[in-house]
Amino acid sequence: MMKTLFTPGRTELAGNHTDHQYGRVLAAAIDRGVTADYEANGGKTVRVTSSESPAFELRIDHLSPRTTEFGSSKALVRGVLSAFHELGLKIGGFDAVVRSTLPAGAGLSSSAAFSVLIGKILSDLFNDGAVNPVVIARAAQSAENRFFGKPCGLMSQLTCALGKTIYVDLSTNEIEPVEADFEGMGLTLCLTDTGGSHAELATSYARIPADMVYIANLFDKGSLADVDPAEFRSRGWDAANRPVRRAMHFFDENERVPLMRDALKNRDRDAYLRLMNESGRSSENLLNNIVTSATGDLKLQEGLELSRKLLEGKGAWRVHGGGFAGCVQALVPTELFDAYKSEMEKYFGKDKCMKIKLL
Repeated sequence: MMKTLFTPGRTELAGNHTDHQYGRVLAAAIDRGVTADYEANGGKTVRVTSSESPAFELRIDHLSPRTTEFGSSKALVRGVLSAFHELGLKIGGFDAVVRSTLPAGAGLSSSAAFSVLIGKILSDLFNDGAVNPVVIARAAQSAENRFFGKPCGLMSQLTCALGKTIYVDLSTNEIEPVEADFEGMGLTLCLTDTGGSHAELATSYARIPADMVYIANLFDKGSLADVDPAEFRSRGWDAANRPVRRAMHFFDENERVPLMRDALKNRDRDAYLRLMNESGRSSENLLNNIVTSATGDLKLQEGLELSRKLLEGKGAWRVHGGGFAGCVQALVPTELFDAYKSEMEKYFGKDKCMKIKLL
C-alpha cells in the first residue's frame, strides 16, 4: 500500500556561499516542495516516476558514482542509497511517484529537497523511521557532492530535512530553531524568478568555493571558517583579486548572520532590512555572483536594479542562493507588495513574483 511523504524546499535568508566553508547560515523551509507516493517492492530495484523528469530505475547493489549521471535525479537516488549503505543503514528496493511544486531554476533547492525525500523514504521503509534528520541531510549532501557533481555545503539539506527556520554554525555543529515572523514585522517575503538560465554555470559555481579554499590554504587551513578573521584582515590584500574579494565577503557575511538571526528573534524590522541589504550588496560587489562571462546573462542584475529602484529606503533585496541566474529575494512592506509584484511582473512576466510562506 502506497505511503505519502512531503519534503519542503528552502529559502536562504543569510549566509550566501558560507556553508561550503563551514560558516554560519540562516535559512527557512517553505510551503512548496516535493511529494512522493511510495512503497517497498521487495526487490533490489528502485523505480522513480516524476512529472519533472523521465522515469528511471536502478539497482541498489550498483552504488558507485557515474559521471554520465551528473546533474540527474538518478544520480541523487544512487548517491543517497550509497550514503545509507556506507553508514551501515538498511536499504531496499522501492517504487515512488514524485511530484514537485518548486519552480524549476528558482533556487529553492529542488535537488536538496528531492535527495532528502529519498532519505526519508529509506528511513521509513527500511529503518523504522528512526534515521536522524541531520544524518539524512548529510547523506543528501554526499549525494549532491559525489554523485550529482554539485560542490554544495549543508545548508539546503539541513533546512529541508528539519523543515523549519534554522540558524546553523557549521564549524561547531550548532543548530538553533528561529522564529521568522516577517508578517508580524509588517513585511512580505517574495522571490522573483528573473528567467536566467542555469545552464553552463557549473564552473562558475565551483569557482566560488575553490577561490575561498585557495585563500584558506594560504593560512595552511582547509576552509575559511578555520582562518582567524583578524589575521586575514591584517594583511595587505589586493582587493582587485577575485579570491580575496570572495574571502572578504565570507568574513563579513559570517559575522552578519548571527546579527540577522538576533534581529529576527527581536522582531527588529529596521535592523533586519539594513543587514539584508548589506548582505545583498556584499554578494554583488565582493562575492560577484550576479553576472558571469560564461553566459553574459544580465537578467538577475536587471532584477536587482529594478528592485533597488522600487524598494530603496523602504525594503530590502538580494540575490537568492547560488546566483549568476535565478531569483531576486525581497522583503517588501506589506502595503507595498502588490505594487512591487506588479512592476516586477511587467518586466519578468506573469506569476514570476512569488510570495513565500515559511513553515
